[in-house]
Amino acid sequence: MNSVLELLLEGENLDTEQMSKILNLSTAEVEKELKDLQKQKILLGWRPVINPETFEEKIVRAVIEVKISPEREGGFDRLAMRISQFDAVESCYLMSGGYDILIFTKGNNLRQIASFVSEKLATIGGILSTSTHFMLRSYKEQGHMLVTESTVPDKPAISA
Repeated sequence: MNSVLELLLEGENLDTEQMSKILNLSTAEVEKELKDLQKQKILLGWRPVINPETFEEKIVRAVIEVKISPEREGGFDRLAMRISQFDAVESCYLMSGGYDILIFTKGNNLRQIASFVSEKLATIGGILSTSTHFMLRSYKEQGHMLVTESTVPDKPAISA
């Protein structure tokens, strides 16, 4: 694996100067490697991990399981690509098990996500069923603990 990419995947928030010191490369070499990784579409971007418990702008996130009827020539790929084109879809995966496609989505409120499912997603030919699960609380995101013991409410005392 490319050493710059490996460092990005393992490291936290490192700038190019810090990476160059760790990798014993010049800053220019690290920047060139980053540009090459982007040009090859290996490195698609950086995504911050935001704690929804402390973030003022509230968003609603949901996971949607989708059962589809695969197309004769395109299999699952054509429908998955079509689903992936919607702005509401953050991530889309082909899965094994009880459903075929797993979608991660977000919206400003429950109604917006429900509207996406009922008006856009469920109306696509070949979609047999959907099951939407709203995320109520995040405990861990991309390896980062979001909730600590001090932020979990104490259990009420049981009176006899």
